Amino acid sequence: MVTVETAMVLPLLVLFALVGVAMIGLAQARLQCADAAEQAARQLSRGDPGEATRLATVVAGRPVRLSSTRNGPDTVVTLRAELHPVHWLAAVAISESATVATEPTADTQPTADAQPATDAGPAAAPDG
Repeated sequence: MVTVETAMVLPLLVLFALVGVAMIGLAQARLQCADAAEQAARQLSRGDPGEATRLATVVAGRPVRLSSTRNGPDTVVTLRAELHPVHWLAAVAISESATVATEPTADTQPTADAQPATDAGPAAAPDG
């Protein structure tokens, strides 16, 4: 009697184990994609789009698609990737975003001969 119940429940337990392993893989892939989006955003904020795509692919560990926008002082990167947790099931789309401050470029940095602005007002005449 116990053997029949075990034989009927065992495939269900295997299915639950398979779903659990797939969910852990999905969570790991999302973390990798979030890290990749952050790294790509840093590279794009420095003005290096070619390196951003390469670095995002390496960090994510899978082919990715990047889209980026500059929103005021920030660079926003959205990374999209597809994951096949179980090869005979449909793919799962992963989308992660990262926002970093855009770094100033060489043409926006002050030159060495530029004088900093001060709010001190006119210089006071020396007493005497």
